[in-house]
Amino acid sequence: MRTSSINQGWSGKGAGLGLALVSALAFGGSGVAAKPLIEAGLDPLHVVWLRVTGAALVMLPLAVRHRALPRSRPALLAGFGLLAVAGVQACYFAALSRIPVGVALLVEYLAPALVLGWVRFVQRRPVTRAAALGVVLAAGGLACVVEVWSGLSFDALGLLLALGAACCQVGYFVLSDQGGDAGDTAPDPLGVIAYGLLVGAAVLTAVARPWDMRWSVLAHSADMNGTSVPAVALLLWIVLVATVLAYVTGVLSVRRLSPQVAGVVACLEAVIATVLAWVLLGEHLSAPQVAGGAVVLLGAFIAQSSAPAEGSEEPVAGGGGGAERELSARGTAA
Repeated sequence: MRTSSINQGWSGKGAGLGLALVSALAFGGSGVAAKPLIEAGLDPLHVVWLRVTGAALVMLPLAVRHRALPRSRPALLAGFGLLAVAGVQACYFAALSRIPVGVALLVEYLAPALVLGWVRFVQRRPVTRAAALGVVLAAGGLACVVEVWSGLSFDALGLLLALGAACCQVGYFVLSDQGGDAGDTAPDPLGVIAYGLLVGAAVLTAVARPWDMRWSVLAHSADMNGTSVPAVALLLWIVLVATVLAYVTGVLSVRRLSPQVAGVVACLEAVIATVLAWVLLGEHLSAPQVAGGAVVLLGAFIAQSSAPAEGSEEPVAGGGGGAERELSARGTAA
């Protein structure tokens, strides 16, 4: 029975890592599909509204199925909709209109280091020196990405918007983990996503004012580094792959892993988006920026892989609990 439990634990972590990779790939393709729409004449907030509202309509049947969730977990659904959906997407897409996709993603993926701050100062769990080193590396790498020696050649507002997306993404990782250890009483992750998208769509409708949108842009093509692509095709990719698939696999991966470990894997989104922007949009980064981006990802990885496992900060009497925590810690490290 013990061997069976261990095998199931490793199987679950393997599935969680696979889901996290799929989520990173799906999220990473959102920027390169959205930027041509923005350059074709759509306001960034309107692109976000189309993305979130379209995904909410796709997930609407699941919201109907889990209609008891708003009564049992209203705060979770509101927070997920405001931060993990509306906040992340609005800040990120607004940043795209001012700075390159790769830079926006690299700034946003300071979030894993910010998750570490949540662990230390909100959850009041100890943080290792290696974790602190990871945060310093991430900050230094970011300085190279934005080329501070040249007087911030990138738009300062764009950088602030990308940093806002990073702060909101912390909420995504933390809220995605809520109830993951509650067994059968945990809120269904698909229901949480469905209602989060509905909340996000409602908030963005009030902010983006879609009735003023240039709907005619969707009837034409958008330019992707010299290649003409139907605007509707780009929108379908953003809705179905970069939103529905990305959120579903992302939340499920956090439930199987942890916010810290899932945050490490999610850092691959920045690499994927940067490479796609380089290939598809022709957004070339300088050598110092590429090196700085690598340092940002390295720092985020060190910071997150150094975070303590759940329950490791306090010893508990009894042999069984200690063994379970040891197995959990080994799994998290792996």
